[in-house]
Amino acid sequence: MSWSDRRQLVAGIVAAGLLAGCGFQPAYAPGQSGDRLRGQILPSEPRDKYSFAFVDRIEDRLGRNDAAPYQLNYSVKFDFDSLAITPSNSTYRYHVTGRITYSVIDRTTNETLTSGTVSNFTGYSAIGTTVATRASQTDALERLMILMADEVVSRLYATGTSWLP
Repeated sequence: MSWSDRRQLVAGIVAAGLLAGCGFQPAYAPGQSGDRLRGQILPSEPRDKYSFAFVDRIEDRLGRNDAAPYQLNYSVKFDFDSLAITPSNSTYRYHVTGRITYSVIDRTTNETLTSGTVSNFTGYSAIGTTVATRASQTDALERLMILMADEVVSRLYATGTSWLP
């Protein structure tokens, strides 16, 4: 065994010891929040194609169960900023910031178990025809909703051990 191999082995053992000492537990381990959340949350009905992308991603990650004991309520807000503006005042690029405020409600007691806000951003090009620009905008907003759905799921995994039975 060469000297560099020994250092990697020692570093791996030390890292494993540190992770064990800090109380690290994988979210997807049996009995942990990732395992226990599957099929337990029913998102509110989508109101448009963008919230449909959000709900679709949530259900993809957590499963769908119409009899789930918890309800995920959410509200969505978009902000658009013009970028790459020409001297003739034409905009060639847009920056979109999305914000989702969410809460998980116990469906039997109506008690709020956890809540929070996630935000992210994306951009799209406005060069080309009106149809091409609109298609770019639609794609950007759907991508943004998927990004924010993943952030919500990560937050639910992180907080799930404090409110799941």
